[in-house]
Amino acid sequence: MAAVSQSQPLRQLCLYHSCSKVVINVKKPLQSIQMSCKQVALEMFSLCSQLDILIKGEVQHLQDQLADDISIGESDIFHTFGTELVERMKECLTHLPEPIMCLEDYLDTSGLSVLFPRVEIYIIHERPVDMLESPPMDDYYIHIGKLNQLLVLSQQLEDDIRHLGSHKYVAHQLSVLYKVLSYFNGCLSLDILKRDIEANFKAVKSALATNEGPRQEPLLPAHLSTWLLDLTQTIITTVSTLPEELTGEIMPVLAFSLL
Repeated sequence: MAAVSQSQPLRQLCLYHSCSKVVINVKKPLQSIQMSCKQVALEMFSLCSQLDILIKGEVQHLQDQLADDISIGESDIFHTFGTELVERMKECLTHLPEPIMCLEDYLDTSGLSVLFPRVEIYIIHERPVDMLESPPMDDYYIHIGKLNQLLVLSQQLEDDIRHLGSHKYVAHQLSVLYKVLSYFNGCLSLDILKRDIEANFKAVKSALATNEGPRQEPLLPAHLSTWLLDLTQTIITTVSTLPEELTGEIMPVLAFSLL
């Protein structure tokens, strides 16, 4: 053992030197990209959307801690991703003509600070803060989600009526569709369809009630199938064309995208 301890090491460890540092460019494009002012605006909108959702999630996390009487503080993951998004915003601004504005000034002049006040507060104070009044983007996300839900439910119901050999769950699907339609109270074209469902729902449910044994798959009569196909097609067309009655909650975003 003494001989081993006194012998020279087989290898000498090399000390780290900064010149050996490898720059990580995994998230950068292979070729440099020059963005127009419009492309910068759209990219900034996307980054603000991501950061806004991240902040809302962290605020909810902190509120849950407070409710459970736990004091853990802000998460490391939030800070990591939040810092990364802010750095990407700053890098995005380098594509603008000189003199390049600071991030806070760009948010103000572009109108993004109005759409994403949580993001502006985070950039200034580096803390996730919720708003007393709901920012415009909160209504936008809810509205877009409901429109998507209405479209998908209508498409699924239409497909099931056309191709399934059983309409067993059509009444349930129709009731779910009715609940989503209720979110759009005040939209005349959809209110008419909602009243149409109210007038025909009992007939649909009665037509699908069968007492001929478990092997008998219920099917809608032709006139109700035709009515439902007309209903779903009207909803799909209405949502796809976005009449003015359905654009109130998404107008701030549309106005920004048209700048």
